[in-house]
Amino acid sequence: MTTQLREETPDVVPATPRPISRRPTGSDRVFTIGSRSVGAVVLVITGGIGLFLAIQAFPTLRHYGLHFLTETEWDPDTQKVGILSVLVGTATVALVAMCIAFPLALATALYINEYARPKMRSTLVSVVDLMAAVPSIIYGLWGFFLMQPYLSGVSRWLHAYLGWLPFFHVDSDPHAAQWDQTRYTSSAFIAGVAVSMMVLPMACSVMREVFSQAPPGEREGALALGATRWGVIRSVVLPFGRGGIIGGTMLALGRALGETIAVVLIISPSFDLKFQPLEVGTNTVSALIAGRFGDASPAQLSALLTAGFVLFAITLGINTLAAGVISRSRSGAGTDI
Repeated sequence: MTTQLREETPDVVPATPRPISRRPTGSDRVFTIGSRSVGAVVLVITGGIGLFLAIQAFPTLRHYGLHFLTETEWDPDTQKVGILSVLVGTATVALVAMCIAFPLALATALYINEYARPKMRSTLVSVVDLMAAVPSIIYGLWGFFLMQPYLSGVSRWLHAYLGWLPFFHVDSDPHAAQWDQTRYTSSAFIAGVAVSMMVLPMACSVMREVFSQAPPGEREGALALGATRWGVIRSVVLPFGRGGIIGGTMLALGRALGETIAVVLIISPSFDLKFQPLEVGTNTVSALIAGRFGDASPAQLSALLTAGFVLFAITLGINTLAAGVISRSRSGAGTDI
């Protein structure tokens, strides 16, 4: 009987594993191709801009050589053209802007994520995002007409009590009965304050988004061990969000280095090599290009494009360095700059 059943039972075909293809199909394939195409277009545009500036800057670099980077004057008529003082002015304005924007952006992002009530959170996010939509010329007019009279008094106070530091020194007497207010206006400090309000929402948005991705299990574990709310922020949120902090800061720094209209409206252009942000007179690369582009001769236009190429290279180098630091952090995989 058993032998008969075995003969009538068909042979069972052994199961063979089905080959799995890693190639996307359908909508996944469309999304993959679209994403790669957009990324390739961005790289092509960025590379095209750099190549265009390099080609246009070649005559100036061939004529002046490295002296273009070490010369402080900008006088094409006398063959004295250089951007050293302009680079120092660019760094000064960006440094002032980041010294103000970074702590404000970090504190705002932490407050929105960790302390604000859920009903207020969406409103605060909308207000911060709305700041990024304000045109730069509005910030320039705000800084020139509204903030400059007050910030000149702040500059005088900093000079009076911190003037022994070279960074806060101004060639004037802050304790004079009739102090010279014009020595403290149209400075890199005032321009930096205006620029800081422009870059703050960018840095805050990146930081806030990364802070919101902090692992809830680690938050709950810290609270279960008796940590306070600030203890959770210090031990969980901030270490996890290090990539977002760096990414948001570098994004804001890139905007601060290249800001044009607001700086042009506020500063008094000068080519003095100084690192005194409280004193009147400074210049930046973008402001130099905007101010001299309209009436520039072909040789001057090449020099201006060379200055733009140097700024492009500096910004690209800073962002590349920041990307390397971010990739080593826990939140680096989900952080964009």
